[in-house]
Amino acid sequence: QLQLVESGGDGVQPGGSLRLSCVASGFSLEDYTIGWFRQAPGKEREGVSCIDYSGDDINYVDSVKGRFTISRNNAKNTAYLQMNSLEPEDTAVYYCAANGKYWSRECLSFEYEYWGQGTQVTVSA
Repeated sequence: QLQLVESGGDGVQPGGSLRLSCVASGFSLEDYTIGWFRQAPGKEREGVSCIDYSGDDINYVDSVKGRFTISRNNAKNTAYLQMNSLEPEDTAVYYCAANGKYWSRECLSFEYEYWGQGTQVTVSA
């Protein structure tokens, strides 16, 4: 059974940090590009960051550049999203997704075929 499981979501104050993890099971993550997406209440799902197979090519949405860092450890079948200087606008359910077809820097959700269940991030004073 192919599965992605996110963890690490929590409630934090503005300026705080969180590290999200995405563990793959049932398939080898090294054969897939990874994207992190988020969806806030009443808003469309947004691509936050995506990373190619080896981690050499990475893209971020403008609103998180300089604050978030995506990474992957293929040996551990795990991807990460380090989130620093969190803002209330970062509040959302965060999802990781895997794309085994091709690498695209656009981080578009329709390109990804496997999705995790999501983890809630809440940034509030």
